[in-house]
Amino acid sequence: MSVRIEVIAAPGCGKCAAAQGELRAVAISLLGEDNVFWREIDVMEELDYAVSLGVLSMPAIAINGELTFSALPPPDQFRAALIRLAPH
Repeated sequence: MSVRIEVIAAPGCGKCAAAQGELRAVAISLLGEDNVFWREIDVMEELDYAVSLGVLSMPAIAINGELTFSALPPPDQFRAALIRLAPH
């Protein structure tokens, strides 16, 4: 199962950069590196796309093209969202 994770953030957001590495590590440890497509989106470069997802504040996370978090979640909450995607 391949999962597309997109982090939409403003350029220069120190909080965003620090948390993204931890969340990416969670995704890879849970799903495997070959199953994670991780994309960091600069909202200034892709504003129309962010608006189409419904992003109202940043940082935000979309999983498989759907806005899942409107703020960076704690790692355990992020892990729970990824586990729900796994086939049962």
